[in-house]
Amino acid sequence: MKIHQNNVLGELGSAIGKGLLAGLAATAAITISQMIEMKITKRKPSDAPVKVAEETVGAKPVPGEKEKMSQELHWAYGTTWGVARGIISLTGLKGWPATLAHFGAIWGTSMIMLPMFKAAPPITEEEPKSIAIDGLHHAIYAITAGLTYDALDAGSRHEKRFNKLESLLDIKKLIKKIKK
Repeated sequence: MKIHQNNVLGELGSAIGKGLLAGLAATAAITISQMIEMKITKRKPSDAPVKVAEETVGAKPVPGEKEKMSQELHWAYGTTWGVARGIISLTGLKGWPATLAHFGAIWGTSMIMLPMFKAAPPITEEEPKSIAIDGLHHAIYAITAGLTYDALDAGSRHEKRFNKLESLLDIKKLIKKIKK
């Protein structure tokens, strides 16, 4: 007896949905992290999302709306990266190993993509302090996404209780134990 049947498309849909929610939470976390850092360092907001959008799809902000467009792209991009966390979980990676893989994918992509579209200098031309700050922001994103995803993926309290009860009452296992 099972609460639900295993189903590949259902598992994929579930991973994508949980990933989007995790990505949304993580985007909120990295946004707060960046806002705090910009206040401390007096750094201006990045226009990298707009530069990449202009280069890749020819999107141009309405005059005077560059920062708004940048924020919209930042939220869309960050939320969408949560899907990668869901896909990673389908490989069997869970917890911290999945979070580390997600972090590597996110930050690695950023280090390749932004210089490619002239939205940021290559990492070899960055100051160590800037690299550390960028790494910290991406780590905050990945950790938040991982914790959120794992919490969503844990299953309901009732499902866990039912599965535990089911395994305790598994007749086939019980018969095998008795026969031994």
